[in-house]
Amino acid sequence: MFDGIGLHSGKPVRMLVSPAAPDAGIVFHHGGESIPAAPESVVDSHYATTVGKNAARIQTVEHVMAAAAGLGIDNLDVQIDGPEVPAGDGSAKPFVSLLVAAGRTDQPARRRPIEVPYPVRVGGGNRWLHVLPSKQFRISYTLDNPHPAIGTQTRTYVLSERAFIEEVAPARTYGFLKDIGQLRRHGLARGGSLDNAVVVGKHGPINRLRFDDEFVRHKVLDLIGDLALLGRPVLGHVIARNGGHDLNFQLVLAIQRALGLDRRAVAAPARAARAEATSREVFVPAQGLATI
Repeated sequence: MFDGIGLHSGKPVRMLVSPAAPDAGIVFHHGGESIPAAPESVVDSHYATTVGKNAARIQTVEHVMAAAAGLGIDNLDVQIDGPEVPAGDGSAKPFVSLLVAAGRTDQPARRRPIEVPYPVRVGGGNRWLHVLPSKQFRISYTLDNPHPAIGTQTRTYVLSERAFIEEVAPARTYGFLKDIGQLRRHGLARGGSLDNAVVVGKHGPINRLRFDDEFVRHKVLDLIGDLALLGRPVLGHVIARNGGHDLNFQLVLAIQRALGLDRRAVAAPARAARAEATSREVFVPAQGLATI
């Protein structure tokens, strides 16, 4: 169980995380609705990723999704008593601690990573995401920001569990002091504070950074959390420049389309030679058991 306030709503929230059955995926429960953590559940991807069903909405799911993905957890029931996942300290670190303390169990279902079938790109100009086929999950991220406290920051990770826990999960969300008034007028950042975000003033961060390049690390964290909406680990090299939740979600949809096109392309030969076509299926079972 985890209590806190919502980063954007500013409302008190209680979150209860429970094991789920094999192949159940991650499902949020709120307002009498069960909301799968899946692309079709996304109702908003500006400033945060919001999932919903009918009138029920759960905002800012990306950090708990990243924690689950970084720990290799596939199946969870997440009960939310409020409109938003608790902010914690603005990173995925509290959720990692919660899940590690609860423990993990192997389940009798094979994990089936998604193999990106060909290069996929979304965005344009100086804001884009590009994913290349790869046998491992790799992220190379460049963040450009004109503020002198940020500038150009780059990170590349092959995401092992240890690298995620130590180098990515603790990176906090950030915002600029000059934007807070406008954000709050639009119903955002109402729960934001120096306890759950890095606040950047005119001359630099008001609170102390955990890493010199904490800003780009948090961008990597958000990307991991949003890609987790696909429901399976991604095997691909994601190259990113100045992304955000909306662009991350565009990439999720583009990967879905790429997989669908690839599956249709092999449908005809499958009818003529089913065994051969099966070997070309893009969802390839991998070693290792799924975990709750």
